[in-house]
Amino acid sequence: MIVKNICCIGAGYVGGPTMTMIASKCPEIQVNVVDINEARIASWNDVDVENIPIYEPGLAALVKQTRGVNLHFSTNVEKAILDADMIFISVNTPTKTYGVGKGMAADLKYIELCARQIAAVATTNKIIVEKSTLPVRTAEALSRILNNTGNGVQFDILSNPEFLAEGTAVEDLLNPDRVLIGGEQTERGYKAQQALVEVYARWVDRERILTTNVWSSELSKLTANAFLAQRVSSINALSELCEVTEADVNEVAKAIGTDTRIGSKFLNASVGFGGSCFQKDILNLVYIAKTYGLDEVANYWEQVIIMNNHQKRRFAKKIVQQLFNTVSGKKIAILGWAFKKDTNDTRESAAIYVADYLLSEEAQVTVYDPKVTKEQIMADLNYLGTRDDAQNRMLVTVVNSPEKAFQDAHAVAILTEWDEFKTYNWQHVYDVMLKPAFLFDGRSILDKEVLNAIGFETYQIGKG
Repeated sequence: MIVKNICCIGAGYVGGPTMTMIASKCPEIQVNVVDINEARIASWNDVDVENIPIYEPGLAALVKQTRGVNLHFSTNVEKAILDADMIFISVNTPTKTYGVGKGMAADLKYIELCARQIAAVATTNKIIVEKSTLPVRTAEALSRILNNTGNGVQFDILSNPEFLAEGTAVEDLLNPDRVLIGGEQTERGYKAQQALVEVYARWVDRERILTTNVWSSELSKLTANAFLAQRVSSINALSELCEVTEADVNEVAKAIGTDTRIGSKFLNASVGFGGSCFQKDILNLVYIAKTYGLDEVANYWEQVIIMNNHQKRRFAKKIVQQLFNTVSGKKIAILGWAFKKDTNDTRESAAIYVADYLLSEEAQVTVYDPKVTKEQIMADLNYLGTRDDAQNRMLVTVVNSPEKAFQDAHAVAILTEWDEFKTYNWQHVYDVMLKPAFLFDGRSILDKEVLNAIGFETYQIGKG
């Protein structure tokens, strides 16, 4: 089968960039990205391409190159389904907030709604591609919904999980470590797999395109994120030990990272990991293990989350302790709200939880982030439900320049590793702050000795 028309349901952090890259590398394929969120689609279609809803280095240029040529953003879901040979499902799969599995299991209601809409609309055979991160065996549920419509349309289901790192998504799409495609181990399943292989093969070496059965593909995505998060929590656990033993976690990380069996990636101690995937996917893995009665397996992976939450709490507590055990009425400048640099995604960002803790201690919090809007910051705090919107807006000030954050601040806390923070004139920052001036580097991006020489009372993760 030659794919001529692709539909992607979901114009978010995965669907938008992935489809943009496919459109860029496969000009003969019409790519339609659809979403029921009218505001989001309007942003993707904004005349000023810099206003697209997702910030990723290099993404705006690719959108500008392909949009209106063979890349289209629309709210017309039904037409896109009708026209497509291949349909990617790239909708949100949040952790359930209700019922059985609350707080752990993936909420698949949006996946099911997509499947039912496809089944109701499609009049020709389709290849359905799971792009969202899903629990193992989800394809089975999709198959039962799609193949019981009675209209004679055949659906082949593939699993094609994303392995993008936000902030480097364009590069990850352009030069992926691997592309994973899971399919049914039948003649039809192999043909469907091959159709998607041929799409990616337009720019990805075939040796990097891995084909497996559906279940292996679904589980591989959860496992990859669990392993990466595990490394972060492992080095963060050691960071606390380093602080009390006067070891340097960066030196420890370098020493163990040179061991080729371990490697150096994801060994940067920090205030904790965030993002849409790590916590959600590990909780999902924990829930799956528990449903099969694998309690020891579940407990093992749940500890990764426990450690991550502990790291965020202890960082916030450290700020209070250092500021003479009270931050009531004190101005704390938070640098960075996104969960990592080079993205405007704030989901599960450590900054949200650190700020919430400080606000509960009656601090006056001022936030600066180069890419995150005030409304997003307020929405993140409101979502926690610790206090209402009016209270959050009274206690939190969001500024559009770091200078406003520093002026008369008692302390500065770095919670996102934006490169621009490294370039600030920290002597000037010290001069405009109240004394003693405290600096809490939650990402270990600055030179502690230089800061101490200036006069700061400096705390850095993993350093005594």
